[in-house]
Amino acid sequence: MFIIDFILHVDQHLAEFVTNYGLWIYGILFLIVFVETGLVVMPFLPGDSLLFAAGALAAIGKMDPFILGLILFIAAVSGDTSNYHIGKYLGRSLIQRYRLINIDYLHETEQYFVEHGGKTVIFARFIPIIRTFTPFVSGMGAMPFSRFILFSMFGTLCWITSFVSLGYFFGQIPSVKHNFTLVIFGIIGISFAPIIFQVIKKHLAKKKQASI
Repeated sequence: MFIIDFILHVDQHLAEFVTNYGLWIYGILFLIVFVETGLVVMPFLPGDSLLFAAGALAAIGKMDPFILGLILFIAAVSGDTSNYHIGKYLGRSLIQRYRLINIDYLHETEQYFVEHGGKTVIFARFIPIIRTFTPFVSGMGAMPFSRFILFSMFGTLCWITSFVSLGYFFGQIPSVKHNFTLVIFGIIGISFAPIIFQVIKKHLAKKKQASI
């Protein structure tokens, strides 16, 4: 399947795109990041690994790192903005019409984003899948857009700077370059670590309560 192959060999595919499309690579990267961030039905597209690979290519002069960072920033923030408004104007009606989740969960979501929405928007940027759903839920949960966009921009800046810089400074190291698929799995594993930790934590808490 192309999507899986693209994720596992994103460095090779990006190098081919640069060779075949030249400056259009910036438009391709914009589209991928915008879709992954802006469309709630596309959470499986590469994010962290894409930034890392793009940074590695920038290190050897295939792309300008500053233009790359700006394009990725605009794409991610635009995607968040789009996804937020989809959640705000369509999320509630879709849930009520198709009964996707219990309406009580929606009220809990609204309360959660009143109390913890800011840090959630920031940290979600670093977690695959979650970063796609968070803008949608933020809009659906009635988090003010002015507040959401500030945290989104800050989280996006940290996300892009960290992963593009990692790719720029370490992506061309021979051991990394020759084992890029393993690096991708490592990035994915680290990205999902917070979710795994929370699941284990909740499971142990439930188990402890059950034993009392």
